[in-house]
Amino acid sequence: MTETAFRFTLDATSARARAGSVTTPHGAFDTPAFMPVGTHGAIKAMTPDQVRATSAQIVLSNTYHLHLRPGEGLVEKMGGLHAFMRWDGPILTDSGGFQVFSLPNVEITDRGARFANEVSGETVDLTPERSMEIQNALGADIIMAFDECTPFPATHAQAGAGVRRTLMWIERCLKAHRRPDDQALFPIVQGGVYPDLRAACAEALVALDAPGYAIGGVSVGEGHELMCQVTEHAAPLLPEAKPRYLMGVGTPEDIVAAIGFGIDMFDCVIPTRYARSATVFTSRGRLRLTNRRYRRDGYPIDTSCDCGACAGGFSRAYLHHLFAANEVLSAILCSIHNVHFYQSLVRQAREAVRADAYADFQREFLAQYAEAGQTGKEGGGRGKKRKS
Repeated sequence: MTETAFRFTLDATSARARAGSVTTPHGAFDTPAFMPVGTHGAIKAMTPDQVRATSAQIVLSNTYHLHLRPGEGLVEKMGGLHAFMRWDGPILTDSGGFQVFSLPNVEITDRGARFANEVSGETVDLTPERSMEIQNALGADIIMAFDECTPFPATHAQAGAGVRRTLMWIERCLKAHRRPDDQALFPIVQGGVYPDLRAACAEALVALDAPGYAIGGVSVGEGHELMCQVTEHAAPLLPEAKPRYLMGVGTPEDIVAAIGFGIDMFDCVIPTRYARSATVFTSRGRLRLTNRRYRRDGYPIDTSCDCGACAGGFSRAYLHHLFAANEVLSAILCSIHNVHFYQSLVRQAREAVRADAYADFQREFLAQYAEAGQTGKEGGGRGKKRKS
């Protein structure tokens, strides 16, 4: 990849937290960055203009699902993924490995993965070479290596086997990658919860001098504490001069913690998935808008928020009514708010890093969130998902 096509610039640090920017063929995005997930080429319940209005600068789509429907051939014929989904900014595509390895009856060998097509029922072989072929056709700015996502829990031997395959498959991905000048290929560090395996995997991948690196296998049910332990150990193993991407993470608490460990990029379906089930995020914690207490509440979701839903004057009472009436506008307005909240969160984190005050920001944010959860004023709980 040429220097002008993809470039990471580290502008500031605050302890281990970082702020910078990534330049791609379709523009730049600031880091830390949160990527809304458009699994099928669309952010659920949002138009591209609504996504842009939240200040999102990069989005994610999924190789596996786009291959099944409508097929990468059609997307390529329509001008590539940017033209197809009408998004002119940077796009990242997941390799499909996470989705494939979570399927029932999938057969995994050194060659790749074999499974039944969810749409047609036909047998599909997804190999490192095939993943690269699909992603090259889709045309995203950042593409991910095909890796073996280690489930949780896994024994040391199982996680070690996953590392072995991941390292074998990245070599095949590199050989099969046909567009290195305009698509940055990120390898993925695996190894489960085992520090020695994470270290060995990272060492081998760093030697490849890739444009950026990802940490995978941390949104598979291990919980917040283990996620933090793995990320805190793995992040410093990756080059300081390359972007670091923590895949599938997560809640606001997860993101604030991981930024403090030196992570630059995040994705998760939580903002839009929670929005569709009436859960919205505020600086004071979460609200469940179907709760009866909001039936006559005239306030916006968050009085300090300037998103299209809050600044537009839509009240909690109105949203409560929309959910009760099963109106699709409920999901639209809450998705706009939640994605905006996540973009605001990473923007505030960037500002705190540039002011060399990230530790203070992290402490104050988490204290406010914890207080809200303890008092029950705004609700608590957490969860992680990768598939929308």
